[in-house]
Amino acid sequence: MVVNLLLGVPAVVPILLCWYFASNWPLAALGWTQGEPTENDGMLPWFLLGAPVTVGFALLWWLANCPVRRRVPLDSRLYWPAGALLTLAPTFVLMAVL
Repeated sequence: MVVNLLLGVPAVVPILLCWYFASNWPLAALGWTQGEPTENDGMLPWFLLGAPVTVGFALLWWLANCPVRRRVPLDSRLYWPAGALLTLAPTFVLMAVL
């Protein structure tokens, strides 16, 4: 599980990119958030920057966890959600501190 905590540190970047994208477009269109008033670039930069960063991190996370999963005696139904929550822990700590 240390692997997931360590992967959680660089995971802050794709998680915040996903939040920024969601809060400016789909959630703002629904009226749940207020979009950034100076955001006028459209969605293309997010697809060029945010999508590769997010997909790259997800692939790195999966490739790092597959060999670890085989060695850990936990059931898959417990390992994958616990790994995802531990990866999110540094982001939650950063949000609580700031």
